[in-house]
Amino acid sequence: MTSTKPATPQDLKRLYRALASLANEQAVAALLEDICTIREIDEMAQRLFVAQLLAEEHSYTYISEQTGASATTIARVSKALNHGAGGYRRVLDREKSTNHTAQTNQDNQHNEG
Repeated sequence: MTSTKPATPQDLKRLYRALASLANEQAVAALLEDICTIREIDEMAQRLFVAQLLAEEHSYTYISEQTGASATTIARVSKALNHGAGGYRRVLDREKSTNHTAQTNQDNQHNEG
């Protein structure tokens, strides 16, 4: 959707509050499907995967092969990951923490069995 008028700060705040208010993955998916095109959602998912691979210190060539992202997209994500507002790092750290907790719980269940 092309707009001739940028979103106001109030519009952006409303969007941020809406996303922050959602309780689970399914609710976020439903809102994103309503707000975004499938392509926009795919591009956001791709950028998050690119950020993960960059954080794991993979080469641009490897990342491009794995994700299909262009060098320009990878560079843009790299810049945001290293010098941006911290959103990618926050999500990646939270994801890593969640995965570690899930693995620890799985290991504990296996050891108890």
